[in-house]
Amino acid sequence: MASPTTDEYCRIMSLSQRASEGTGRSGPQLSVLIAVLGVVYGDIGTSPLYALKACFDLMPGHAVAQWEVLGLLSLIFWSLLLIVTVKYVLLVMRADNHGEGGILALMALAQRVCSSARVRSALALVGICGACLFFGDGVITPAISVLSAVEGLETISPDLAEFVLPISAAVILALFAVQWLGTRSVGRVFGLVMLVWFTAIGVLGAIEVAGHPLVLRAISPIYGFDFCVAHGWLAFVALGSVVLAVTGAEALYADMGHFGAAPIRMSWSFFVLPSLVLNYFGQGALVLHHPEAIANPFFLLGPEWLRLPMVILATMATVIASQALISGAYSIARQCVQMGFLPRMVVRHTSQTEEGQIYLPQINAALAIGVLLLVFAFRSSDRLASANGSAVTGAFMCTCVLALVVFRRQFGWSRFASIVVFGGFFVIDATFFAANSLKIADGGWVPLALGLALLAVMTSWKRGRDLLFARWKQDSLPLTSFLARLPQSRTVRVPGMAVFLTGNPDYVPAALLHNLKHNKVLHEKVLFVTVNTLDSPNAGPGERAELAELAPGIHRVVLRYGFMESPNIPRALEALNRQGIEYDPMKASFFLGRETLVPAMVPKMPLWRLWLFLLMARNSVSATEFFRIPSDRVVELGVRVAI
Repeated sequence: MASPTTDEYCRIMSLSQRASEGTGRSGPQLSVLIAVLGVVYGDIGTSPLYALKACFDLMPGHAVAQWEVLGLLSLIFWSLLLIVTVKYVLLVMRADNHGEGGILALMALAQRVCSSARVRSALALVGICGACLFFGDGVITPAISVLSAVEGLETISPDLAEFVLPISAAVILALFAVQWLGTRSVGRVFGLVMLVWFTAIGVLGAIEVAGHPLVLRAISPIYGFDFCVAHGWLAFVALGSVVLAVTGAEALYADMGHFGAAPIRMSWSFFVLPSLVLNYFGQGALVLHHPEAIANPFFLLGPEWLRLPMVILATMATVIASQALISGAYSIARQCVQMGFLPRMVVRHTSQTEEGQIYLPQINAALAIGVLLLVFAFRSSDRLASANGSAVTGAFMCTCVLALVVFRRQFGWSRFASIVVFGGFFVIDATFFAANSLKIADGGWVPLALGLALLAVMTSWKRGRDLLFARWKQDSLPLTSFLARLPQSRTVRVPGMAVFLTGNPDYVPAALLHNLKHNKVLHEKVLFVTVNTLDSPNAGPGERAELAELAPGIHRVVLRYGFMESPNIPRALEALNRQGIEYDPMKASFFLGRETLVPAMVPKMPLWRLWLFLLMARNSVSATEFFRIPSDRVVELGVRVAI
């Protein structure tokens, strides 16, 4: 599941706005189509490096027969056609959340069309499970992609095998080391490289297919059916490798908001899909007529003089595929933070003009460590292929569940049609997932373990924050009562503006009560600021701020941000000058409550969850940094809270 969101690919992407608004009679511009190749198709575009080879590795010791090759090719072809083309390109991409795609955007859309709180909670769990599985896949894909590319050196000379691991590690380290520069800097040539890549693999495959057109028979689903009937259990096992051909299908939907549906659909239908099919069929034709090529059919597909250039090109392509997942991980992590499923993290913006270009140091370090550990633990792409697939297919199933709800409730599909279509896809995805579950002992446990660990982290954080909010609400004073008593309290009003952040606009912030208790003064101008996250990617022009006067000199400000935006409170408050609020950043003081969390005598959550929550709370980024508040304008007032 690559890149729910590789949002950030360079400012070529300014053209993507045109693509999403409408492409006109001439269709999407060429530069947009090339940019789509560099961002959307990196993961699925590098699958030919290892997918068919992994299928052949499962076959018995005898030479692979013609009908077996055609059967495997047929399964791959129809997987690409049904899962990618029909499910994602034709159907799921219709379900855009204000132009955005991806599993969290789909989750928010599904929740919006459901009125039951219990159903919304269940849908949130499905969406978070999909996001967690994406992170698991995000660790495996860079490892298997880079390893499979560098292993092409072995086809040039067996003596080069000892250099595969150090070169792969060096490539991965270099990739993660330059992330702080931003996607615009590291991704300028992504599109052009992938254009060369798809052209090269398509042409090499077409040459072999032209010499042995017999493999085109694999287009018929009969060969795939016969393979499954004849091999039975082995065919079921082989499905765990067949699914490697469709890893990255989620990217088509996840990156829809950056390019629009038309360029993605056009690139897939008229260029990417034909190139992939030709290459897979070319590899199959090569194995039929040169059985010894089964060792590495991708790199042996071309002439010997072309192998080193193909290794270099493949390495570049796999770096691009890895970059797509890394950028997508940044986006998913920020969305989880905004939705309250992860603690606040450092979010660095790498562009002054593009909001989506971000860099999260904690996520970058975690991914780098995870990828390197996998490379040295598994040491080959063949062994890593056993670990890949379970996360992808799990995410596919999550998407099916959410899409069924959206198409039933928002698009008005009948219950029968919704269940038949997406229930059918769910059965296919579940079959692939079951086939991959057989590889759990051989490494398939890795992405599942990562996904479960992240699910525990996210649900623990969500539960802890809910308990903390309930405790805070219990101990807080209703704002209406405070304002009613204020005129008789004879509280001294001092010059200046005080900004109090509060999670609930109906209650008095703890920081204000502590300020009154210790300093016994209240500023002449007071702003109660609440930040809310919308179920849409971005806040509209009129949605950002809501202003209400509660008493003379006291106002309530509700700021709204989409789940793909990073809050900037000072900038939002400056915009209130147009509404009559005289906000001067040099005269305003921000009062924040700093909570010291301790276990209660009788904890309301399991001890392991409580320990995890307290650990994350202590290490989360401060509100000052997260909301981009100048540190020299902040006054923090501590409070001890037991949960």
